[in-house]
Parts: sequence; structure tokens; C-alpha cells
Amino acid sequence: MRTPRIYVEKDLRAGAEAVLDEDAAVHLARVLRLRAGDAVTLFNGDGRDHAGRLLVLAKREARVAVGHASDREPESSLAIHLAVGVSRGERMDFVIQKAVELGVAGILPLLTKRSVVRLDEERTDRRHAHWRGVLVAACEQSGRRRLPLLRPAVAWCSWCPPAEGARLLLDPRAAETLPMLAPPEGSVTLLVGPEGGLTEAERTRAVTAGFTPVRLGPRILRTETAPLAALAAIQILWGDMR
Repeated sequence: MRTPRIYVEKDLRAGAEAVLDEDAAVHLARVLRLRAGDAVTLFNGDGRDHAGRLLVLAKREARVAVGHASDREPESSLAIHLAVGVSRGERMDFVIQKAVELGVAGILPLLTKRSVVRLDEERTDRRHAHWRGVLVAACEQSGRRRLPLLRPAVAWCSWCPPAEGARLLLDPRAAETLPMLAPPEGSVTLLVGPEGGLTEAERTRAVTAGFTPVRLGPRILRTETAPLAALAAIQILWGDMR
């Protein structure tokens, strides 16, 4: 069985003892059926994996002896930031999970005119916590040692797009495709609308802000498919999959 990877929000050093949170303890004991003495891998987002050995594992308690650290995971040569319209339920979870697996550096959920989901302040906080859990789980599963930045959801009209790096807008009406563009240097921000896409006013604002419209092909993709297809294409053309 593959050694389980667990994210912990604390410093890790060889020879120390790490106390895992209750959710992690329950998962290790009840789902994975591990026992004291079994190996685990810990990471805290600093770019390293840390070998570990379970000292205590009960229903709601887990303590781990921290061992040696791995080499630091190298930074990607192209930092990809995904700004994506919030979609309903599992669709958004799916986008976040797969975007992490595809190597994004950051994710920004956008609330746009055609967003089906409406979030007040309390629901925004709850959804952010939920999405962060999805992100952490994707890192645990995929072997990523650095956590992408998950920014709080923001209304499209309040978002100030980054001034640096390339900016791309997925638009099925665009004249250009990704291979037609010059390779970006350093970073790229990919903007994808929600179900129903961006309004004409939102699209115009994006173009005014320096976003280049690009299309992926002759078909219109679903809201959970489009960003992932674009991320994969960007990684193949200019990023980690070259």
C-alpha cells in the first residue's frame, strides 16, 4: 500500500513529535486501518516531505515521530493562476481538485453576473473552508509538497487583475488558439467564466484589463471541463509537461 501523506499546519523537524488533528486520526484509523508503528509521510507546504512513524493511533488521536526530510520540491518555471467563475456543488470541487493536480500556483473563485451560486459572507467563509479542504486533499493524493494559494471568493466587479505576467481569457469566439501565442514568461493568469460564460460587459472589462481571448477548439466545453483542458494545454506547451 502506498504510504499515506498527511498535511499538517505546523513546523516539522527530524526527531520531533507531531500531533495530528482529529480528522486525520480518524482517517488513518478507521479508513486506512493503520496501526502504531506504520509509516506515514507528513508535509506542511514548505516544499518538503517528511518521513514519519505512527507512535500512537487511537480513534481520535494520532502522534507521529518525524524523520528525515526530502529534497525541496522545485518551483515551477511557469506559475499558473486560475481565476474561475464559481460553479455549483461538485463541479467547483472537481475544478479545484484537478487544477491542483495539474500544477496551478493559485486559484481565485470569481462571482460573476451569470454565476448560479450566490454567497453571503457566512456562506463565503464556509465554502472557502470546504474548498481549502479539497485543495489539501488533492495535494495529499497527488504528491505536491507546496500548497497552491486559494484566495477568498470575490465579485468580478471588485477584482483587480494582476498587472504582471500573461493574461488569457477563454472565449469560444476568439480568433487565436494557445499555440498561436508567444510563450509567457514567469506567470500566466487564466480567466474562465461560470455556467453561461461571462457577460459582454465582463468580457469587455477583461480585454480592457489586458486579457487576450483564446479558444480551445471548435467545441464549447462545460464549465468544469474548460479550465482543466486549458491548464493541461498550457502545461504541455509552456510548463511542466513539456
